[in-house]
Amino acid sequence: MDRTAAGRADIDATGHEQTQVVIVGSGFGALAAAKTLAKSKTPFVLISATTEHLFQPLLYQVATGVLSAGEVAPPIRTILQKYPNADVRLGRVVEVNAEENTVVYEASGTRHTLGYRSLIAATGATQAYFGHDEFEKVTYKLKTVEDAEVLRKQILRCFEEAHTTNDALVRRNLLSFVVVGAGATGVELAGQIKELARRYFAKAINNISADEVTVTMVEGAGVALPAFGGKLSEYTQASLEKSGVEVVLNTMVTAIDEHGVTVSSAKTKEEKRIDAETVIWSAGVRANDFAAVLGEATGCESDRAGRLLINPDLTVGGFANVFAIGDMTSLNGLPGQSPVAMQGGRHAAKTVNGKVKAGTPFKYFDKGSMSIISRFSAVCRVRKVEFKGTIAWFMWLAVHVMYLVGFRNRYVAVMSWFGSFIGHRRPHFHYAQEPMKVEATPPVTEREPELAHSA
Repeated sequence: MDRTAAGRADIDATGHEQTQVVIVGSGFGALAAAKTLAKSKTPFVLISATTEHLFQPLLYQVATGVLSAGEVAPPIRTILQKYPNADVRLGRVVEVNAEENTVVYEASGTRHTLGYRSLIAATGATQAYFGHDEFEKVTYKLKTVEDAEVLRKQILRCFEEAHTTNDALVRRNLLSFVVVGAGATGVELAGQIKELARRYFAKAINNISADEVTVTMVEGAGVALPAFGGKLSEYTQASLEKSGVEVVLNTMVTAIDEHGVTVSSAKTKEEKRIDAETVIWSAGVRANDFAAVLGEATGCESDRAGRLLINPDLTVGGFANVFAIGDMTSLNGLPGQSPVAMQGGRHAAKTVNGKVKAGTPFKYFDKGSMSIISRFSAVCRVRKVEFKGTIAWFMWLAVHVMYLVGFRNRYVAVMSWFGSFIGHRRPHFHYAQEPMKVEATPPVTEREPELAHSA
């Protein structure tokens, strides 16, 4: 193939650009596929709607001031810049023609057509509201850097306004937080907000005590961290409750407004109102919208969460050159976790470059699962061996340092963790009050004294 520039796509007879592989997305699966192709010198174009590779498991630390956005979301171009066969483009893929091997993506308001020999889709998942899309407008979520920064600003606003208000009811609502969902994100956030109250705000703001801050975690299942179950779920609940988090299980959220939630017990059917200025939704996920685009183009069916029901070799529908990986897919009950996406990305890329025989089923090697609860408290399962407490917490730190991209990111993250978990610092808490529009007061003109009239 005659290439006019390293890493750039060629122009075919139809006037369209052509490359060997198109990767859609920039998460864990997409990056794993990109690196595998790059090392084998296979030309590819990676198209992403964002400029960064997001380390999503650490977003809650951005929301709680431990890390900055740049430390968990390095630019994808910087990561791949040393590979001459890599071409990274900012855009959103809006069409796929699987018969003609082309994609159409939008960039700066212009549509571009790009041909491929193989396509790897890895666009991840977004938040699901289980038929209550109206909840999105009155809750906070944690799927993007923007989500984390909005939530961080809200947390800071609540504490700052609670510091100055003279209304006891307003103060109580400002210092009340509800987390919906007891998965990893919900547990991490609930534990961190309570820890913020105890180790940061109680020391930084002289009229707020940790006991005033209430954090309620609501879960529809009967255990915290349902993916773990057993003793690890029991430990998680006990650890959260010891830190001051109220854990409400077997309970569904039936209504949410700007000032709290209404919940219903699955056992008693009794409804209860929980007032809170901040409601964080982490109760479920659904496939990104691109999954529907790819499913329609390939005839691939999807499940209730919109995830593509892919073939065992990670191909989509009846197309042997179209792959989908990660959270946008459903295969053999594999969990929606980054190790699954990364291994899937490498499998798809090796199939493309011929190092894995076409049609070979994907086999996931489970290296274990872990979740942090709070400072010096975590749970970890490696095969049949379970760890909890401080040892699991240090294991969590070690694994996440290893997965962080770039030496500087690792160094800064370790320093930030040291300052936040050992000390009392939150180096990335910055907040400015929204400017208020002040109406101009008309100038007062001095009246001339009235003349006395003689009788």
